[in-house]
Amino acid sequence: MNKTLVHYDIVGSFLRPAELKKARSEFAKNKISKKDLQKVENEEIKKLVEKEEKAGLKIVTDGEFRRSYWHLDTFWGFDGIKHVQAEHGYQFHGLETRKDAVKVVGKIKYKPGHPDVKAFEYLKSLTDGKDIIPRQSIPSPAQFYCELICRNDELIAATDKFYPDHRELAKDVSKAYHELILDLYNHGARDIKLDDCTWGILADDQFWPAFSEGNKLSRTEIASLYQHINEKALVDLPADLRISTHICRGNYSSHWAAQGGYTPVAKYVFKEKGVDAFYLEFDSKRAGSFDPIKEVPKDKEMVLGLVTSKKPELEDPNELIARVKEASHFHDLENLALSTQCGFASTEEGNELTEDDQWKKIALVINTSKEIWN
Repeated sequence: MNKTLVHYDIVGSFLRPAELKKARSEFAKNKISKKDLQKVENEEIKKLVEKEEKAGLKIVTDGEFRRSYWHLDTFWGFDGIKHVQAEHGYQFHGLETRKDAVKVVGKIKYKPGHPDVKAFEYLKSLTDGKDIIPRQSIPSPAQFYCELICRNDELIAATDKFYPDHRELAKDVSKAYHELILDLYNHGARDIKLDDCTWGILADDQFWPAFSEGNKLSRTEIASLYQHINEKALVDLPADLRISTHICRGNYSSHWAAQGGYTPVAKYVFKEKGVDAFYLEFDSKRAGSFDPIKEVPKDKEMVLGLVTSKKPELEDPNELIARVKEASHFHDLENLALSTQCGFASTEEGNELTEDDQWKKIALVINTSKEIWN
């Protein structure tokens, strides 16, 4: 695989089909076995990849059909981590999520057989010999670190028991991620995307203090730390591995968590070493102007999330074209691409639109992109 830019893309999660939802519900009630659930997952992922290919996508995913959350399932796969229930879920504007959480119960290490690697193996088997690239999405290392020191007092205390020095926590998180990425590569992954809400929250003037570790860190110190954690996970990776990062402001049942333009974090996240492409949300006024993308190095890909995945209404193609043209004043048009702003189901609940709606959104992205880039 080469790193030739395709000017249209998706973020990767898809609405869960009815059969999959039914199987997951029956598994949770001990009505079917893990093997039975995996059979349904395999069947639905196979159907999805066929639909993605037919739609014209060049980079395909498994829709995150094996996950409950875009991030927690990856965290639960590391040694030293336990799946627990918190007192509260995550707070979004308008609702609270489920209460699943992660708890540190030992030193954090990577262990072979991580569920993301197993998931990727099956996805790759569906794409071998075809002109499509399988992508594995994982939450960013900084997202993992943040989860362990920000969730609530009880869980933070559990982290501090094993990591009284958070510098050691940052070091172990980066190391575990580096090994996960290399394991994915060794199983054939050549396109890995890091999903990251930390930058979107750090950009929010009201929200960012939640990351300050008891008011010990300034916003710039947090940004520098998170940049360091991510970069340490990306050192010495193979040259033919494409690493991208998607910056999200929250995506749960069509609700959002953070707001604010990228300016406060631009000089940190856009300078991350080892990242080839940035997927940025620009679907609403909450995202601010295009001005901060002038900080993106000229040789990096910039994927504009102008098509919302939160609502079924289709954007006007002419408005999308105009916005891409506006963005090209800050970053070269040939290094720009068009995408949905986020996935359609960052968690298994999914956003408030239909499967037909999501495919219409994807068709809009592809057709508009072809009109822009001929």
